[in-house]
Amino acid sequence: MYAITGITGQVGSAVADNLLAQGHQVRAVVRNPEKAETWKARGCEIALADVNDVAALTEAFHDVDGVFVLMPPVFDPSPGFPEAKAILASLHGALAAAHPPRIVCLSTIGAQATQPNLLNLLGIMETCLAELPSPVTFLRAGWFMENALWDVSAARDEGVLRSFLQPLDKPFPMIATKDIGAVAAELLQETWSGTRIVELEGQRRITPNALAAAFTKALGHAVKAEIVPRDTWIDLFTHQGMKNPTPRAQMIDGFNEGWIRFESDDAHVRKGSTSLDTVIAELVARH
Repeated sequence: MYAITGITGQVGSAVADNLLAQGHQVRAVVRNPEKAETWKARGCEIALADVNDVAALTEAFHDVDGVFVLMPPVFDPSPGFPEAKAILASLHGALAAAHPPRIVCLSTIGAQATQPNLLNLLGIMETCLAELPSPVTFLRAGWFMENALWDVSAARDEGVLRSFLQPLDKPFPMIATKDIGAVAAELLQETWSGTRIVELEGQRRITPNALAAAFTKALGHAVKAEIVPRDTWIDLFTHQGMKNPTPRAQMIDGFNEGWIRFESDDAHVRKGSTSLDTVIAELVARH
């Protein structure tokens, strides 16, 4: 039995899909009982637990072979990441009490970066959960290919992909969420001791121009990548409703400047198999 948090999202559902396909039992840890119905119908055990409810989380994490931990995203954090730290306190308390035999936790490329940016919260998470008595793997994944969802409308309607990643010919480490789910399911079934880091990206790095080319192929008309000027980002993010847009801008700076990167050399970074064309075609078909 494996307890999966974040199962209603792209990555958590992919982890569960892989485990179920392999014949394993899955406990879906969800907050909303309505969202549990799909997983219940697929034979999953359901554990209702809010991320701030230590007692409920502890019960959800008991009597399992492993736990997949996915921090709820905090895209617009208050200074100092108090929201994330409160969630981490709950997760740490529950995991320490339940003491599962292994934990796989989704982290990110660049979690080790010391420069201020949005991904610092996952570095904080790694430091916090590394203190647990259970063996812990932090799965540091590259930029999600599925982030291109936000580009579908402009690509379809205007033939433009407005890129914060730049320059347009710079290759960035990206990965499909299907591949993250497959690797996480594998890791949950491995045996190790202490804390380890596994880094993951796709078969090849992807430029914004390549993203535009994938949209061109999927849509059947030309799509051109255009840079979003750096001096417009804060105003754009603020107009989108963000109260504290600076960490997000700093994160993108880190990708563009190269200090958000994998810690291992290329030979030790795992590679997924799902192509960019496959992901973009699926996004276009769904939206």
